[in-house]
Amino acid sequence: MTWLLAVCAAGLAGVGTWLAMDRTLTRILLGIGLWGHAAVLLLLVAGGPAGEPPIGADVDPSVIADPLVQALALTAIVITFALTAFLLALARRSWTLTGDDRVQDDLEDRRIARQAGDEDLPHSEPESATTDPGGPR
Repeated sequence: MTWLLAVCAAGLAGVGTWLAMDRTLTRILLGIGLWGHAAVLLLLVAGGPAGEPPIGADVDPSVIADPLVQALALTAIVITFALTAFLLALARRSWTLTGDDRVQDDLEDRRIARQAGDEDLPHSEPESATTDPGGPR
């Protein structure tokens, strides 16, 4: 059963990575949400089987549940929630300013790369950098 949960966590992380590599903030937001779920699932898998509650006088210390796994999972949930709220604010601001949630190229970075002689970046004029080279989706 732990292998199945580990494969599910890997699948969530893979799909999250695929979504986060897109240029729209909505897909990036969904990808990071899936990363958060994968992290919590992986922590629960790594924590081992469930144990007895640590409260009680007659509990054997070898069967007590590890509270560190629960604390780390709660921390991962809080971090994912904060990052989701931040990305939602960025997406709303982008939608309000431009009417689109697509991440734009940074023209200053392209200019600096051209001056440095970096041949890996595509050379485009500032007017063409505002259009999507991939076309409509």
